[in-house]
Parts: sequence; C-alpha cells; structure tokens
Amino acid sequence: MTRLHDLFDREGQSPWLDNLRRGWITSGELGQWIDDGVRGLTSNPSIFQKAIAGSDDYTEQFADLLGSGASIEDSYWGLVTTDIVDALALLRPVYDASDGLDGYVSVEVDPGLAHDSAGTEAAARALHQQIDQPNLYVKIPGTEAGLPAISAMIAEGRSVNVTLLFSVDRYRAVMEAYLAGLEACDGDLSAISSVASFFVSRVDTEVDRRLEAVGSDEALGLRGKVAVANAKLAYQAFEETFRGPRWEALDARGARVQRPLWASTSTKNDAYPDTLYVDSLIGPHTVNTLPDDTLAAFVDHGVIARSIDVGVDEAQAVVDGCAAVGVELADATRQLEDEGVSAFSKSYDELLATLQDEAQKL
Repeated sequence: MTRLHDLFDREGQSPWLDNLRRGWITSGELGQWIDDGVRGLTSNPSIFQKAIAGSDDYTEQFADLLGSGASIEDSYWGLVTTDIVDALALLRPVYDASDGLDGYVSVEVDPGLAHDSAGTEAAARALHQQIDQPNLYVKIPGTEAGLPAISAMIAEGRSVNVTLLFSVDRYRAVMEAYLAGLEACDGDLSAISSVASFFVSRVDTEVDRRLEAVGSDEALGLRGKVAVANAKLAYQAFEETFRGPRWEALDARGARVQRPLWASTSTKNDAYPDTLYVDSLIGPHTVNTLPDDTLAAFVDHGVIARSIDVGVDEAQAVVDGCAAVGVELADATRQLEDEGVSAFSKSYDELLATLQDEAQKL
C-alpha cells in the first residue's frame, strides 16, 4: 500500500497520472504505477509532442503507417490511438472494480478546434466511435465554444473530460452544460461519466507575476495563495451544483456527479513545496492528476488530510484581496485560457512538423 491508496481509501480522492509514453507501457512502468495506486490517466497534445518527438519507440509504427498511405496527420492519430488503447486495457480492471468511477484514459480533440463548436463536437464523436471503450474520456476544451459540444456529447451518452478551466464562472457554465446534457439524454445515465479539469499552478504563475508588478506589501503577501484559493471556491461551486431538486431528479435516474479534477498540479515556483497543489486540495469526489515527478514526491512525503473545504472564508478573502490591490483574477484566467489553447495548438503543430521531417528521412 502507498500514499496513493490511502488518498483514495481515506479521503475519497482519486490520484491519476498526467503523462503517457509508449516506453512506460511496454516496460511495465505504467502497470507499476497502477499497482501503486494510480486510478486513471490524462494526456494532452503537449504530452504526446514530448513523447513522440523525444523517443524512437514510435518510429517503426510511423513507417508502417506511412507505407500504408496514411497522411502525416492520420499517422499522428494512429500513434496516439495505439498508446491510448493500450493504456485503456491496463486501466480497465480499475474501471471494472470501481463500477466505472475510475480507470479512465483521456485523449484530447485537435486543439485547433477550441473555438469551433461544430468541429469539436464532430471530432469528439469520431474519437468515441474510433476508440469504442467504456473507460475512454474525450477531452473537450472548456472554452465558450466548447460548451455546446459538452452538452451534445453527454446527451449522446458519451463520457468527457472538460479541460482548460481556470475560472469559477466558466466552471459553473461547464457544470450547467453537463446537467443540460444529462437532462437531454434518454439513455442510461449511470453509464455516463465526466470530470472537469480545473487548472491550478498556472494561476499562481500568472497572478504572482501581476502581484509582483504591483509591489505593495499587501500584494506580495498574496503570492502563492491565489491558485489554491481559486480551486477551493471551485469546489464550493461543485457542492452547490450537485444538490437540490434538479440534481436529485437526475440522481434518481442514475446520474453521476461531474467530479472536479485538479490539473496543472506540479509546482512551477521552486520556493513553494513540491506537493503544495496536492496537499492543499484533498477531498471527496475529486481527482488530482499529477505529473510523474509530483506523483513520486507525493508518494514519498505527501500529507493525507482533508483540506479542500478547510479555510474557505480565507480563500474568499485571498481572492477579494487580489481585487483590492488591483489584480483582476477574471482577466488573468481569461489570459490563461487563451495561452492554454495556444500552447496545445503549438504542440500539435510542432509535432506534425516533426513527423513531416521524419517522414522525409524515412
């Protein structure tokens, strides 16, 4: 038993791995992480860009795909799909044993579609049809344009991971899209699952920069506190949403809550504890997806204690304090969403360019 087992058994939080490489699958390393208590896995275009461009593990399959006449982009999806399918198989026992609570693997639609509702919906549907496994999450960006696609997929009975959430207001809109999708679904609601990926550490990176620009003692005293405060307020919104008559009617039909998933939980500032964004956000009905280094750090010295709803008044005071010193959290989170979409799109484009170069060599 490790701290990862204790995290779930004692506090009801599911630890997931935020990374994937083919070498981990073939070497058994991913299987070891699962044995150690990892209950799910997330990926994104940046993860695959690093995995594919930085390894020879994909060369043979890439050559085969090109030889069969596949385009560069289709070859990319062939490489990605192979890893996702293999990871799904490894995590299927977790899915079965947890009655569909955990055991999921996430794959993201083309990030270039983040502001294209119809394109996102079509891409998400196509991935679900291609990778027809019950423990698949298709990741849909939680942009304004992504909201209709979320509702549409849920209404069709397809499970999704909503990604790139930074603000509590947008998170509320995502939960509304989820509920609307459930209400529109005439199928078995118990077969539908969803998480909402609320990004954490990047908020401190951007807000700390703005607080330092203000430079007052009040502003500097808020550094390293805003991301956790923001996430704690998001959890309050989650608890408010999934109770009351509207939710009770869906719950009676077998619906599951859309769990908040804490993403971007590696510490970007070396002055902060390496498990800050894990220890501070522990609570029931949540997921924390951790990069492997952070996962290893938590296994070694993480603190397991319910913390997500401790100090909520203080969290609100931190957010209010930002506004008082002239740092608008809403503006910072809008910028972070734009930068997140841009970063994933850049990784996707860079990987296609890398594959084009490799194709010429082959």
